[in-house]
Amino acid sequence: MAAVTSRGQRFGRPVAILAILAVTLVFLSPILWIGATAFKPRSVATSVPPTVFFQPEVTPFVKLFTKRVQAKEKPTAEVYAAAPWWEKAIYDGGERVLRVGDEVQLSQYPNRFLNSLIVSIVSTLLAVSMGTITAYGFSRFRIKGEQDLLFFILSTRMLPPVVVAIPMFLMYRQFDLTDTHLGLIILYTAFNLSFSVWLMKGFIDEIPKEYEEAALVDGYTRMQAFWKIVLPEAATGIAATAVFCFITAWNEYAFALIMTNRRAQTAPPFIPSQIGSGLPEWTVIAAGTVLFLLPVAIFTFLLRNHLLRGVTFGAIRK
Repeated sequence: MAAVTSRGQRFGRPVAILAILAVTLVFLSPILWIGATAFKPRSVATSVPPTVFFQPEVTPFVKLFTKRVQAKEKPTAEVYAAAPWWEKAIYDGGERVLRVGDEVQLSQYPNRFLNSLIVSIVSTLLAVSMGTITAYGFSRFRIKGEQDLLFFILSTRMLPPVVVAIPMFLMYRQFDLTDTHLGLIILYTAFNLSFSVWLMKGFIDEIPKEYEEAALVDGYTRMQAFWKIVLPEAATGIAATAVFCFITAWNEYAFALIMTNRRAQTAPPFIPSQIGSGLPEWTVIAAGTVLFLLPVAIFTFLLRNHLLRGVTFGAIRK
């Protein structure tokens, strides 16, 4: 019997590893494909059958950051020879860089990328901070109608964002909040607040009240006990909540598309709008997507040690 069990374990482990690798490959394949497309020449990006082996180039990233127009004629040999390498790549694609005088005109992608950073970071900070304070109140004090209030907070996430997008747009237009950073920050903060409250309440419930009671006996005020006792103990939960809130705000598309146009438009609605010479620039779109993935990937990687506990121990318990 022991021999059968040992043999089953010996064969089961490789099978489990292969299954995990297969599932991982399935989930990573879209990202790998987008990453490969970002370095493909435009001529092979949409080839049928798909081109797997190709000579990589950085032309899509050059196009992503520059304004271009269709070249009516090829540049002269002198102009081509004097052009920097990145501009030669534009010439080779039948386009030319748009200039005002001698100044190269940059695309709107850097501004849209910066807008995403501003809106996501500020809304995450607000949602996590307000959610932590609210969760502390629900966890430590007896509040009349607590369950009803918690359900009301949760109910703000029951409708898909696109359902309330039109009423929100009409309301924002009345208060001149359309196409503003403040408008998106308020919207994303409100959208993430319910998630932050419920997740942080689970973490704070796990912190023994005796810690605070001991601090209060030692002469600490309630606020001092919150800052010096509760917050350090809840640091893991705060980090995990911040990751999820940041990802939600960073990837949000519907509100950013409807509520913004130029000044405060974020990267998600801007990336698909990249149009080349009459056709979508799939390589440029892929390049913008790859760069767009980096901040959230880096942020998640830095806080990776907190995510497992955030998923396993952050649940609400009755």
